[in-house]
Amino acid sequence: MKEKLVILGAGESGTGAALLAKAKGYDVFVSDAQIIKENFKQELMDNQIPFEEGQHTVDLIKNAKLVVKSPGIPDKAPIVKEIKANRIEIIDELEFAFRYYTGKVIAITGTNGKTTTTLLTYHILKEAGYSVGLAGNVGKSMARQLLTQQVDWYVVEISSFQLDGTQSFQPEIAILLNITPDHLDRYEYEMKNYIDSKFRITRNMQSSQTFIYYADDAILAKEVSSRAIASQIIPVSLTQQNFPVHYDGSEMVFGLHAAFKIKQTDTTLKGPHNLINTMAAISAATIAGVKEEDIRKALSSFVNAPHRLERVATINGVEFVNDSKATNVDSVVYALGSYAGNLIWVAGGIDKGNDYSLIEKDVKAKVHTLICLGKDNSKLKNFFGDKVKNILETQDVKELVRMAFQASKVGDVVLLSPACASFDLFKNYEDRGTQFRNAVLELKREVEHKKDLELSTKTPQA
Repeated sequence: MKEKLVILGAGESGTGAALLAKAKGYDVFVSDAQIIKENFKQELMDNQIPFEEGQHTVDLIKNAKLVVKSPGIPDKAPIVKEIKANRIEIIDELEFAFRYYTGKVIAITGTNGKTTTTLLTYHILKEAGYSVGLAGNVGKSMARQLLTQQVDWYVVEISSFQLDGTQSFQPEIAILLNITPDHLDRYEYEMKNYIDSKFRITRNMQSSQTFIYYADDAILAKEVSSRAIASQIIPVSLTQQNFPVHYDGSEMVFGLHAAFKIKQTDTTLKGPHNLINTMAAISAATIAGVKEEDIRKALSSFVNAPHRLERVATINGVEFVNDSKATNVDSVVYALGSYAGNLIWVAGGIDKGNDYSLIEKDVKAKVHTLICLGKDNSKLKNFFGDKVKNILETQDVKELVRMAFQASKVGDVVLLSPACASFDLFKNYEDRGTQFRNAVLELKREVEHKKDLELSTKTPQA
């Protein structure tokens, strides 16, 4: 008799897990409290996998041998409590996929910078000719990919929610970029619980494996010194030049195998936060055996994910930058640190209890105009009212772009780096960033069209 496996949540990870489970001989049932997207529903039907949507039927779930849960479902959800009360093992899709994977994993976590570091690490290995896959919070689910390919390496972006659902997951190389307060509602508003969740990435690692972390992060430095981590440990630092991987003020220095240096200007990424991300990615690639010359080639061709300090366009000498992914103050710290000054800063949305004192100094020194994009901008206006020369506000992205252009001069940067969630005016941060990008490109077309008309109507000089 087949063992019953229940999938909670039928998104990309849940559907991928269901397909892999069916292929491995489980009796699979999928349950989603929401309405399942049509593409995933069709896949389940095509593969004759039974499912329910809009509810969780306890009687159809509590007799499972194993439950694979979407990371978005919290432990306090009634159905999860019921599963645990019945002593059923409950894991995440990445854990389930890992149990059927025979290669090596580079796993990357942290509050900020995960996606950029994951994509860059994957890009380096791929460009170097490695057999490599991309999974986790980016790309397709690892479980789904295992159905058609067994690559030598997977580069995996893994969140704290996903780490909570791991048991045997064991990366060959793990990267922990930083820890700042986030998602504390999932961790009983206890920072320690969130920290413990992030450090689960090291739990099963052995002495032959490698843990890379950002040593200038105060929380990480303290935790690494006090925890029993069995793997090799590689600190990455912007300030401590005695470490094998560090920034010397002008170049990134790597002393892991053969020593070499790389300038940030030889990469496509900007800002001090991307120095950290780049050093971590290069360290992982080096440990995985990628040669220096292959790393250099890959760095020059890397294109980051959208909405992360994304250069949209330059209009009459004014650069427009989409950093819509910056939904907390810590991310804005990095964004402001990427520019010397002459900024028009676009911020606002749903405040997460932001402490704007963290960016007060940079804003006073670099920002001449603040444009508030949100339904309630009172906190931003109250805090920065006497610190920024010009404060404007709008709830319309097209108007925002034109306001910014009108307030700008040659050499300025218009920086959308909101420090807030987007849900007051937008579907998500991607929607906010996409609308901003489209509005900028529309303005660019208008300005260029106007220039063309002016040139065409000029009388030729004799």
